[in-house]
Amino acid sequence: MTFLIQVLRISGPYGLAALAGTFSELGGVVNIALEGILLSGALGATLATHWTGNPWIGILAGIGAGMLLSCLHAWAALRHRVDQIVSSLACNFLAAGLCRFILKLVFHSTSNSSRVEGLPDWGGLDPFLVLFFVIVGLCQWIVYRTRFGLRLRAVGEHPQAAESLGISVLAMRFKGVLLSGALAGLGGAWLALEQHQFTDGMSGGRGYIALAAVILGRWTPLGAAGAALFFGLAESLQIILQAYGVRVPTQFVQMLPYLMTLAAVAGVAGKSRPPAADGIPYSSEQDR
Repeated sequence: MTFLIQVLRISGPYGLAALAGTFSELGGVVNIALEGILLSGALGATLATHWTGNPWIGILAGIGAGMLLSCLHAWAALRHRVDQIVSSLACNFLAAGLCRFILKLVFHSTSNSSRVEGLPDWGGLDPFLVLFFVIVGLCQWIVYRTRFGLRLRAVGEHPQAAESLGISVLAMRFKGVLLSGALAGLGGAWLALEQHQFTDGMSGGRGYIALAAVILGRWTPLGAAGAALFFGLAESLQIILQAYGVRVPTQFVQMLPYLMTLAAVAGVAGKSRPPAADGIPYSSEQDR
């Protein structure tokens, strides 16, 4: 049971980032900026909790920081039609440098912040885990049971047809990226408050692995969340092997989550089909 809880706790930030990538790509926007958004959300949550002493305000700040960086990506990729991969990678570099600068400015360190308060348990339950399961169900419902979800999938599959029905393609894509930033920002806040501090580079490639979870989950919220559990299991196995001193080279143990990620994606990449207009810029007279 303890191992299961550990897997779920490790999987949560992966899962939220994977849900974030799902919403962005369903609308047709590639969002490799998830790594930077996780980092921004973590720092935003740490700063707000440090200044107010209230982790709930920290969570809101983390979500806001994630949305702010996602707005930058959406502005560049949608408004100015910058290559989406280039734009999102630039956001990652910006987040890494800016977080290090703010860390030095506020905490006088380029490696970590002061300790901050985390969320108290809800009668023995981890509040982040409760929120995670609620959010997964809510995201699945939004994508497949609401007008917003139908329109988001429409602009990701066939933007010309969606526009012919009076749907603003760029507006829907912007909303998808903004929602993506909120979810990944929450994932960053989870990372920071779970560890009670911000550490430079604490996202640790989770944003990139979350993109693999999106592919493995076939661009569905439930599928992406389920794939995130697989990657959380891989990281948990790495921790256990190191804790028990298994006689395997340390480098191999540290590679385990990434090797499992590559193996999983290689096995399904050719069988998965992304939204037809994913990553393809779109402009029209209506959206100018």
